[in-house]
Amino acid sequence: MAIQGQSGRGRIEIFDDFVGQGQLVAQTTAPPIRLGSYFNLVGQGLAETDSGAIRLDSDGLSGVVQLTTTNEDIHAAGLQTATMFDVALMAPLVMEARVRFAAITTGESFIGFSDVNTDLAIVEGAICHGDTVTLTLTASDICGFLMATDLTDGADWHSVFNGGTTTGVTISTSNDLDDAAVAGEWQVLRMEIDPNGTARWYTDGALKKTVAGAVSTTTNLCFNCITESKTTAVKTMDVDYIYISATRNWDA
Repeated sequence: MAIQGQSGRGRIEIFDDFVGQGQLVAQTTAPPIRLGSYFNLVGQGLAETDSGAIRLDSDGLSGVVQLTTTNEDIHAAGLQTATMFDVALMAPLVMEARVRFAAITTGESFIGFSDVNTDLAIVEGAICHGDTVTLTLTASDICGFLMATDLTDGADWHSVFNGGTTTGVTISTSNDLDDAAVAGEWQVLRMEIDPNGTARWYTDGALKKTVAGAVSTTTNLCFNCITESKTTAVKTMDVDYIYISATRNWDA
């Protein structure tokens, strides 16, 4: 049996600054589409000619990729890793992303970890959904940030979690992180998960919520960064960078 931490490569670090992405909008083939070194570009409706991802050359300082959906209800565009993270074996898990929205309307976005790994990714109906004051936690294992404009507090980020020893909260007022997105402004979202499943949510460097036993310690997870359209409105999300770190499991 291998010894944990047996070499200097015991920490997995994923960082993409999106400085070299090409023009990936107007795809006509189904996902997945490789984007950079670490992520697949996925999403229901991604084969439509107005959906995909594009490197911003205007207003794209530091390197920015823009995810854009097609103009159909519950169609999405997102970035996804392999199912490669186990909380008990590989925590502390850290996720950090810097994102912005051109408009805080008609959309739903999830950033975090889940056991949902599919090329035709969607948020509502597969991962989670928010409507008025109710959160629907579809994924059996999930831990991340949700913004849903169908919620009463539709501009606020909400913590969503399911699968751990603490029952996932389904009332949005209990999970509201009280940090609203503002159209055109960047926000840094960070999550830390301990080996026992305790999770912490940060926005712009401020600790907003801590939940013990928020997520399963045995279910393998992937990372998702997905935005989704509602009705016939195209939804976009700009991503400046994504950082993920985990401890290597030497016994795998």
